[in-house]
Amino acid sequence: MLSQHDNETLTRVGPGTPMGDLLREYWIPALLSTELPGPDSDPVRLRLLGEDLIAFRDTNGELGLVDNYCPHRRASLFFGRNEECGIRCVYHGWKFDVNGDCVDMPSEPAESNFKDKVKIKAYRMAERNGMIWAYMGPREVPPPLPDIEPNMMEESVDSNSAGLRECNWVQAMEGDIDTAHLTFLHLGKLSVDDVRPGTFDYYNQREKAPHYKIVETDYGTMYGAWRPAEDDTYYWRIAQFMMPFYTIPPEGRLGEKIGVRCWVPVDDDHTMFMSMSIRNTNSQMARKDAGGNPVVGLGGARGKLPNGTGWLERHRFESNKANDYYIDREAQRDKSFTGIAGIHMQDQAITESMDPIVDRTRERLGTSDGMIIKTRQRLINAARSLQEGVPAPAVDNPELYQVRSGGVILPRGADWLEATEELRKAFVVHPGIENTTS
Repeated sequence: MLSQHDNETLTRVGPGTPMGDLLREYWIPALLSTELPGPDSDPVRLRLLGEDLIAFRDTNGELGLVDNYCPHRRASLFFGRNEECGIRCVYHGWKFDVNGDCVDMPSEPAESNFKDKVKIKAYRMAERNGMIWAYMGPREVPPPLPDIEPNMMEESVDSNSAGLRECNWVQAMEGDIDTAHLTFLHLGKLSVDDVRPGTFDYYNQREKAPHYKIVETDYGTMYGAWRPAEDDTYYWRIAQFMMPFYTIPPEGRLGEKIGVRCWVPVDDDHTMFMSMSIRNTNSQMARKDAGGNPVVGLGGARGKLPNGTGWLERHRFESNKANDYYIDREAQRDKSFTGIAGIHMQDQAITESMDPIVDRTRERLGTSDGMIIKTRQRLINAARSLQEGVPAPAVDNPELYQVRSGGVILPRGADWLEATEELRKAFVVHPGIENTTS
C-alpha cells in the first residue's frame, strides 16, 4: 500500500505539483496528426496535464498550442478564427501566433503599441510520423524527442491510435506492467487442454502464478516473469516501463514486436491512451478453445463514438461505464471469463472500476505486484528528486528508449538479462526467432 501523501504525489499532475513538474520535463504525445489535418483546419480543445489548451495548425502548417482563454476578456479561443498564420478571438479580434505573441489588435487605435505587451501562454509542439508532441516544460531549448522505435518508422503512421480512459493515468498504466492478470482477466476461460503444448499460452495456463525478477533501469523499470517450460527451460515474459508513462507489454516474441503505449494524463481523473506500433500479423496470438473456436472476450469489442468538441469528447469508446461495457452475463457463465468483449475493454473496465483515483492506502499487494511497487517508487523518487534539482531520468538521453519487450524460452541456468540483451534492443532484425506464441 501507499500512504495518502505518496498517493497524492504519484497521481496529481496539475501545474506546480511534484509529478506534474516531472511530467512537464518530457515531450508528451498530445494528438494524432489526423486531428489537425491541414493548414487552417479547425482548432481542437486539448486538456493536457490538467490545463485547458487550444491546438491548431496555422496557414504555414506550423503547430500551435495556446491557452484556451484570450487574455483580453477571457473568451475561449476554441471559437476563434484560424486564419493567416494565427488564431483570432472572435470577441474583439485579438490574434495570436503559434508562439503566443499578439500579432493583431484591431480593437485598439492604430497608434497603440499595446499588442506588443500582450502574450498568451503557448507551448512548443513537434510532429513525427503521425504523432503530434507537446513540450510543456521550463526549458528554453526542449530536450530531444525520445527514440520511441515505432514513432521513428514511417510504417507506424497508419497504426497510431488513441483512446480515452476515465481514470487516473497511474492505474491505467499499471495494467500494462502487471503480467499476472493475463491468465485471469483475458484468458480465464482457457485451460491447458485448450492450447497447443509447447506454446507460450500453454506455459501460462499450466503455471498461472509466475516468479519475478525486477530491475531498475536508466530509463525506468523492467521485469522478467518466469514459468517452467520444458524440463530444461523457462518461459520468460519480459516487459518495460519507460519514464514517464511509456510501457511495452510482453506481447509476442521478444525481439519481434515493435510497439509502445503511452498513458498520457489528461487531468487527474482521465487518461489518453496513445499507441504507436508497426503491424505484424505473425506476432499476434490467436487463441482458440478445444473446439477450435476463438475464445469469446478477446475480440468483438465495439468501436468508438464520434469525436465531439468537448474537453473529454475525443477517442471515446462505445463500451463504457454508462452501459457496464456491454457485459454479457450469459457469456461470462459459459464462454468468457469476464463477459466483456475485447482485451483493451477488459482492461478499461477493471481500471475504471477502481474509482477515478484508486485509494492505494487500502491495497493488499502480493509478490506478483513487485513491478508495480518498483515503478511507483521510481516515479515518486524522480518527482521528489526533481524538486531538489536532480534532472529527470532519461530526458536528455533519447537512445535509452530503444528497447523491446516480449516472451522467450531460455535454458534454466541462463542469466535472463545477459541472455536477452540483444533481443531487447530496438532497431534490430532477428530473422531466426522461432514462432512459439500460439
